Amino acid sequence: MTTERPRLTGETPRPRAGRRLRDEQPIGLPIRRTNPTWEKAFQRRLIASDAILLALTLAGTQVIWLGAETSPTYIATTMPVSVPYSLASVVLFVLWMAFLKLFGTRSPRVIGSGFAEYSRVAGASFRLFGLLAIVALLLQFNPARGYIVTAFPAGVALLIGSRWAWRQWLRRQRRSGRYLIRVLLVGAPSSVEHLYEEFTRRKYLGFEIVGACLPKRIKDGADVPVERLGSFEDVGVIARRLRVHAVALAGSEELPPEAVRRIGWRLESTGVDLMVAPAITEVAGTRIHTRPVGGLPLMYVDSPSYDGGKKIAKSVLDFGLAWLAIVVTSPLMIATAIGVKLTSPGPVLFRQQRIGLNGKAFDVYKFRSMRIGADAELAELLREQGTDDKPLFKVENDPRITRFGAFIRKYSLDELPQFFNVVRGDMSIVGPRPQRAEEVALYDNAAGRRLLVKPGITGLWQVSGRSDLSWEDTIRLDLYYAENWSLFDDFVILLWTVKTVLQSQGAR
Repeated sequence: MTTERPRLTGETPRPRAGRRLRDEQPIGLPIRRTNPTWEKAFQRRLIASDAILLALTLAGTQVIWLGAETSPTYIATTMPVSVPYSLASVVLFVLWMAFLKLFGTRSPRVIGSGFAEYSRVAGASFRLFGLLAIVALLLQFNPARGYIVTAFPAGVALLIGSRWAWRQWLRRQRRSGRYLIRVLLVGAPSSVEHLYEEFTRRKYLGFEIVGACLPKRIKDGADVPVERLGSFEDVGVIARRLRVHAVALAGSEELPPEAVRRIGWRLESTGVDLMVAPAITEVAGTRIHTRPVGGLPLMYVDSPSYDGGKKIAKSVLDFGLAWLAIVVTSPLMIATAIGVKLTSPGPVLFRQQRIGLNGKAFDVYKFRSMRIGADAELAELLREQGTDDKPLFKVENDPRITRFGAFIRKYSLDELPQFFNVVRGDMSIVGPRPQRAEEVALYDNAAGRRLLVKPGITGLWQVSGRSDLSWEDTIRLDLYYAENWSLFDDFVILLWTVKTVLQSQGAR
């Protein structure tokens, strides 16, 4: 299927498939850089905000600890040289800005998505202050501890907060069709289709697929979801004409090493990034390592880790956080229990058997949000809507939910008693969605892997749509979590859960 896209005003005409590209340049010769410059404009915004925040941090820290006197205050030292704090602040400001530049915190390849941007900001700052500590020790400078203790965490927090705010602004711009990353796909039709789906699945990342280059042997009208623009030999000219940011090579037998090298040569000096998509998907970057062997970059993929020290740390944190949550939310749980009791007849708590770690059954606790006997009606309701054969039992416009039950479901208050399941060790705070035995009976081999970790009160399914997700999306997210989980990811999911619950996204 070929998708025609209306030409934008002022857009450079695209070369037709099969048409001779007269301005093809010899491989390896310099080509005029035509890459769009929105990244540079965005980088200038980041530079300005970083400079303002660091200046405010250092000036504010100096005023807090040293006062606002006009007479200079000097750093204590046994050396004959006296250094005023004002000069030290200026030097620290220049070095901090330089380290942010040196460690690529504003690189177009990390801004806008992922954790690499935040990690580089924190890493650059940590290395700077570590270096300053060594220099101060060698030169016998003794700056006020309060100055260092305040400036470092405050600066890092403000920088990361600023990057997060700019990221939200960038995503709003991308939803309006601006600040997009224009990508040209290259590969066989099946590989191009798969790569297209992966790029367009997360629209907030801002990828705009401009078209595809397919092998010459593929006839026009190939079943690809984007417009065919030419063959592999045309990649350099097409990338230059359409002002793309990146060329993405879809891994396939159609792209031998020599073809990849020639495409790379054609992109030299154009400012266009070359991305090579491996055949593996749904694997976190922390599990991937590369090692060059005789000019061949081999990729190592670590096996998923389901035990060891990380598992022990997760269990300890789950136990402690669950007790803390019980104490903090106890007034809310009491109020919810009273509301359930006063608005509908029946018990306050609902207990149901679910399947947990390694297929072990346990009783999950929730505040009752449905009328009495609701479980007996489930099979008939699923048959009526034609979903009784799918391993995700959810009823559209469920008539069994009480009015107060709809309210507590909207804000996930019905799930608060599950913290007691975490204390008992049956569940984790973050993990795959716990399911009934009847649902687990419909699992295939891939879905069964979600039982290799404890189910959770929240998880990737919670922050990605909750009840709005299809079974395929739910299992994809749960499998990704089960095979790639980390304590840092758990922390991020918890933060996103708060936002999702407050916005009541996908709640039913």
